[in-house]
Amino acid sequence: MGIGMLILLVAAINKRNSKTCKGLRVEIMDKQDPVFVERADIIKMLAVDHTAKPDGKPISDFHLLKIEEAIEKNPWVKSAEVFFDNNDVLRINITQRDPVARIFTVGGNNFFMDSSGVQLPFSDKAVLKLPVFTGFPSEKIKLTGADGQLVKQMKKIDEYILNNPFWSAQIAQIDIKPDRTFEMVPVVGNHVIVFGDGNDYEKKFRHLFIFYKQVLSKTGFDKYARVDVQYDGEVLGVKKAGLMKKSDSLQGAKIIAQLIRSAQQIQADTVKQRVVRPLENSSGDHEFRTGDLDDSVGARRRN
Repeated sequence: MGIGMLILLVAAINKRNSKTCKGLRVEIMDKQDPVFVERADIIKMLAVDHTAKPDGKPISDFHLLKIEEAIEKNPWVKSAEVFFDNNDVLRINITQRDPVARIFTVGGNNFFMDSSGVQLPFSDKAVLKLPVFTGFPSEKIKLTGADGQLVKQMKKIDEYILNNPFWSAQIAQIDIKPDRTFEMVPVVGNHVIVFGDGNDYEKKFRHLFIFYKQVLSKTGFDKYARVDVQYDGEVLGVKKAGLMKKSDSLQGAKIIAQLIRSAQQIQADTVKQRVVRPLENSSGDHEFRTGDLDDSVGARRRN
C-alpha cells in the first residue's frame, strides 16, 4: 500500500510539472490604503528569476521558494506566498508592512518605522499622517542595546498617539533629546511638553489630558512656555514672561473644548481620576500636583 501511494504521488507530481502556466495573479492581501507594493514592483522582481512573463512556461521551471525569497527582499513586503492554483495560474499573495511613524535622524536622514520596529525607506507614493520623531541617534533602527530600548519606548508612545484621536490631533512632533528622553511639540499652543522617558507613558498622557481640560481650558494655551509631566504625580507649568491677553485665554478655551469633544472615546474612569492642583512655587512657576479627587470636582488652587 505504501509503495502504491508513493507511485501515485510521483505520478501526480510528474503530471503537474508537465503542465504549463496559464497566467499570473498578484494580490495585496491586507487591502490597506495606500498601497506601497504594486503589481509592477512584483513583475520587476520576477524578471530577476526570468519569470516576468510566466504564461506558457512549464510549471516545473518555476522555483516557488526562490520567488518568495526574492519578493520578500523588498523592504515593504512583510510576507509573500507563491503557489499554483487548480487552474495552473501562478498566484502571488503579498502582505505589505504598515508604517506607524516617520523618523528623522540626527544626521538628517528620514525613514518610516512599522509596528514591529522594522525600518522602511521613505516613500512618496502617499501622504501619511503619522507621528513624527526627530533626533533619532542612529542612522538605522537597532533592536538591541540602548537603541533597542529607545525603539521600544517609541513604539509604545507612537501606538498610544495613533489610537487616541485627541493626541493624534494635538501632537505635531516628538523630539528625542541626547539623554534619550522625549519632548513633544503640540499643534495648538506654543508650549513644549517635557515628557521624560517612555516609562509610565499612559499615566503621563492621562495627567496631561486632565491638565489641558482643567487648566489650559481656563488660562489659554499661551500662558506656559513648558509643561513638564516627567515626574510621577505632578505636572510643572513654566510661565512665559509678560502678560497673557484675555483673548488668548478665550481662544484657548474654545480650542481645547473642541479637541476634547473630538476625543469622544476617551471616557472618564468609572471610579476616580487623578486631578491636577495648581501650586505656585518659589520661582513663580506653577506646579500641578495630582490628587485622588473625582474628575468632576475640577482643579483646585492652593493659596
